[in-house]
Formats: sequence, structure tokens, C-alpha cells
Amino acid sequence: MILSRQTIIKHIEEGQLVVEPLDYAHIQPASVDLELGRHFMAVDEHTTGKLSMKEKASYRDIFVGSGEPIIIPPHSFMLATSKEWVKLPNHLTAFLEGRSSVGRMGLFIQNAGWVDPGFEGRLTLELYNSNRAPIELIEGRRICQLVIAEVDEPTQPYKGKYAGQMSTTASEVYKDEENHFFRNKS
Repeated sequence: MILSRQTIIKHIEEGQLVVEPLDYAHIQPASVDLELGRHFMAVDEHTTGKLSMKEKASYRDIFVGSGEPIIIPPHSFMLATSKEWVKLPNHLTAFLEGRSSVGRMGLFIQNAGWVDPGFEGRLTLELYNSNRAPIELIEGRRICQLVIAEVDEPTQPYKGKYAGQMSTTASEVYKDEENHFFRNKS
């Protein structure tokens, strides 16, 4: 069941759900709008010949100042972070959706998979400009919405490789257990 504005506020006020900093005006009828942070990452095309699920990729960090814009070139991919720190209890899960107003500019916003129960940290966003024109984004502007849902019963908290991330975090797929299995079989 997706949580309503009233239930989201109740969980926040009871301290079960954390979204900080929080502007109550960003709580929508069934979601919370999140703002774009200051840290971005792009694959370093000069040092990365290919992307592989078995090897760490090289990324370059991009930092913008408060209220400063960043340009995403046409048909380009970039990682970003939410400004907000999110902490979910063991009985809530969430997922991110792009805001309709931003999507109508041709920007796809994703957070691969669910935000698992017990997750705590800033959310890394995957941004893709599908347009033929560059898109200017501004740090601190609402970029996506966090939709929160209940799980059927409390579960083990998320303890994965992205737990507690403080900022934009590059793919760590190379740390997956399958890679260790395949290395040992060779």
C-alpha cells in the first residue's frame, strides 16, 4: 500500500521515517519531492575503454555550488544525488519517480530498483537526457519524488554496499558475489 500525505507526515513526526532536510510543502498527496544535490558523476571516457560488471569503472566527480546549474548534454548519462538524507524503517520501502514537469523536458530520472526497508543515506539518481538539446539543471530544485509503501511485515534492514552513502555513488556491481564465484572457477 502506497502511503498518503497524512501517513507520511505521521511517520515523520513519530520519527519512524526520516527525510532531511524536509520542506513540508514538498510532501505531495502520495509522495515526497526530493531536491537535486551538488555532487554529480560521469563516466571518465578518457580512462574507461568499456564498462564491465566485473571491473570498477572510472568516474569523474563534478561539484556545483549552491544554486548553481549543471548542463547535461544531449543523449548523455550522469549520476547525481538527492539533497535529502532518507532513512526508512524496516516496515517501509520506497521507489523514485521523476517529476512529470522534469520528464516533459526529456530527462529520465531513475533509481535502479527499490529503496529497501532499513535503507539509510542519500539516494543516487541516474539521469539521462533523451533530448537533442542540452538540459540545464539547478542544484536545490525539486527533481524527483519518493513514493513510500508498506511491506506486508517488517523485514531485515538493508545492509548492502550502498548503505549509508553520503553522496553520489558510482556503480559497485563489480563487488557482487557472482564476480567472486566466476573468478574462483577460472
